[in-house]
Amino acid sequence: MKRDELGDLAAFLIVAEERSFTRAAAQLGTSQSSLSHTVRRLEERMGVRLLTRTTRNVSPTDAGEKLVETLRPAFNDIRGRIEALSAMQQKPAGTIRITSSRHAAETILMPAAKRLMAEYPDISIEISIEQRLIDLVAERYDAGVRLGERVEKDMIAVKIGPQLRMVVAGSPDYFKRHPKPDTPHDLTHHTCINLRLPTLGGLYAWEFEKDGRPLNVRVDGQFICNDVPMIIDAAISGLGLTCLPDDHLGPLVQDGKLIEVLEDWSPPFPGYHLYYPSRRLASPAFALLVDALRHR
Repeated sequence: MKRDELGDLAAFLIVAEERSFTRAAAQLGTSQSSLSHTVRRLEERMGVRLLTRTTRNVSPTDAGEKLVETLRPAFNDIRGRIEALSAMQQKPAGTIRITSSRHAAETILMPAAKRLMAEYPDISIEISIEQRLIDLVAERYDAGVRLGERVEKDMIAVKIGPQLRMVVAGSPDYFKRHPKPDTPHDLTHHTCINLRLPTLGGLYAWEFEKDGRPLNVRVDGQFICNDVPMIIDAAISGLGLTCLPDDHLGPLVQDGKLIEVLEDWSPPFPGYHLYYPSRRLASPAFALLVDALRHR
C-alpha cells in the first residue's frame, strides 16, 4: 500500500466518524474541498461509493460502514501503541475520557479523580454522564463505569466498588396505608414507582431471587420516571414503593425515611466496575487512575 493511500483511509475514517466534512477538516487541519477530493479519490480507487452526502449531513454507505469496521480497530491499535511509546518517555499526562452513570461518578469516580488530578497536574479527566451503554471504541472513550453484570465479556473489568443489593422500600406514611408485602407476588397489590430504562426505553422489571430461584415482577403505579433522584423523592413522599440498589436507598433506610421490605428476596450482585477494551495499551496516566479506583 502506498503512503498516500494510507492517508486517504485515515481521512475517510475521520469523516465517517464525525459525519461531517467541516468537523473532520478542522480536526485534520485541512480544507473541506481538499478533504472532499481525498474521499472522492479513495472512492474512485476502490470503485465503490463510501459516503452519502446531503446538504445537512454525511453518512457512510453500506460499503463505507464495512470499511469503517475494518479500519477503526487497526487505527485505534496504531494510535494506542504510539501513545504508549510516547508515554514511556514522559511523566503521567494527558486526558482520560470516561463514561459513567451519575451515581457511580459522584460516589466513586470523582473522589478518586480529584485526588489524582491534585497529585498530577498534567493529567486531565473528562467524565461524561450517560445512562445508556456506550461503545467505548466508536465514541473514543478510554473507559467506562458500569455494574459488573452489564460489562461485555470482551472487556477488561476492574472492580471499583463493593457488591450491591436491590432494596424494595417505601415511606412510613405509605405503610400506614398499606400492609407490607411478604413475597414479590404481593407487589401486584401495591402502588409501585416504575423506572424507565435509558437503553431500550422499557420499564425495569423488579428482580428477585430466593433459594437459587430468580423471579422478575412487573409492577404498576401512578408514577414513572427515568431519573433515580426523582424516584427516591417520590418514594419518600409516599407515592409508592421503589426498587433501587442499596447504595441509593441504604442511608435513607438507616435514617428512617424509608422502610425496607422483602430483604430475604434480594441477594447481592457485582457492584461497579471500570471497564475498557482488552487491546488497549495503558498509558501511565490511565494506569494511575485504574490503581486509584481499584476496590480494596
